[in-house]
Amino acid sequence: MLEFFKDYKKFAFFFILLSAVIITVFYSILSVDKVLPIWQPASVNQELVDTTIQHVKKYHKIADFSLINQNGKTITQEDYKDKIYIADFFFTTCPTICPIMTDHMYQIQKEILDDDEVMLLSHSVTPKIDSVAQLKRYAQQKGVNDKKWNLVTGDKKQIYELARKSYFAVLTDGNGDEYDMIHTENFMLIDKERRIRNYYDGTDPEAIQQLLEDLKTLKKEYD
Repeated sequence: MLEFFKDYKKFAFFFILLSAVIITVFYSILSVDKVLPIWQPASVNQELVDTTIQHVKKYHKIADFSLINQNGKTITQEDYKDKIYIADFFFTTCPTICPIMTDHMYQIQKEILDDDEVMLLSHSVTPKIDSVAQLKRYAQQKGVNDKKWNLVTGDKKQIYELARKSYFAVLTDGNGDEYDMIHTENFMLIDKERRIRNYYDGTDPEAIQQLLEDLKTLKKEYD
């Protein structure tokens, strides 16, 4: 009988030890931090991607740019160096989805106002209409903070190429003008290496909440 209990104690000790190891392994697996995807031209809706790069499956980054913001200042990729940022495409006279998108971008601005690591960037798809003065009026109406959020205009070809070859955020118009654009509701989350980490419906409040959660996840990569 005593021998039985000795054997039982050995078995119990081994079982407890094995259980502890299994629980530790499962906890480690389940507690692994979420990692956001890195989007490539080949993995995006091909209607949004310029045909010259639809085949690209890796190493995609946002191209260099030089555009003018609501204050007449030249904005380049250097202004976003070592920053995470949220980008979109819009135009100030848009009567449909743009006001909703801008309101949601304003909500994001409030959340990141004191975060030096994060900025916003909105590109006009009608640069001839959206002059610096027009962007300034729009910025004042919408509560844009100049230190956090640039509304940019400039050369239409450059904006088109950024939209189609970098961000994958507009459709072609198809009305004869080579650089006519139909913007989407997409918000893009861009990391410090200028890579697209996710897309969000800028008209959907739930998507905006997901964006803010993903922003926290992305920031952890740089901790």
